[in-house]
Amino acid sequence: MTRRPDLGEVEAVLLDMDGTLVDSDACVERAWTTWAGEYGVAVETVLAIAHGNPSGRTVRQLFPQLDEEAAAIAAQRQLALQYDDLSDVAAAIGASDLLAALEESGLPWAVVTSADGRLAKARLATAGIEPPLLLTIDDVRQGKPDPEGYLRAAAELGVDPAACLVVEDSAPGLAAGTAAGMITAALRGLDGDLRVSDLGHLAHLLRRARTRREAVGHRVRP
Repeated sequence: MTRRPDLGEVEAVLLDMDGTLVDSDACVERAWTTWAGEYGVAVETVLAIAHGNPSGRTVRQLFPQLDEEAAAIAAQRQLALQYDDLSDVAAAIGASDLLAALEESGLPWAVVTSADGRLAKARLATAGIEPPLLLTIDDVRQGKPDPEGYLRAAAELGVDPAACLVVEDSAPGLAAGTAAGMITAALRGLDGDLRVSDLGHLAHLLRRARTRREAVGHRVRP
């Protein structure tokens, strides 16, 4: 890590969905496993690149020779396998604590995901989470690692990108946050400006930063 972020300066929190805010790993893996069998690809090869990528980009990496129509059909097939598989989808560990901390501090927040709108709404609803702003792959021209989604979220929230905290659990997502000029918090032991073990850990850090900032404010008042 090259930066020591000051979380007291954060003005908005932008959260990835799958694997970050919502625990959906099992159903994502089931869908890709079924898809890999249908398309004759080794499951290990698919899972090595699928996490954090839009399904269309994963298909393109696996089958660069496909024309646009065939690639779109393959990507849509993978999504179709996920739409109704919500049996073990739940809020991620610490999610409720983090959302409570954001409400306490008055920090605006959004979800920026590589899933499409139908899937994102279904998973978030199943997890009992209703974000004030949701941006999906349907809302952007390019998915992660392109920074468009995060930059658009910052613009819609009216917050300077440099004052946004991106929370991600995948390399493409962290790359998108970095490219957007935002502070990144990384899960799953990945490298970001900040490493967190889970969302509860991040909630603790945000509350501590807020308390420290308020204490400094009290000291400088005449």
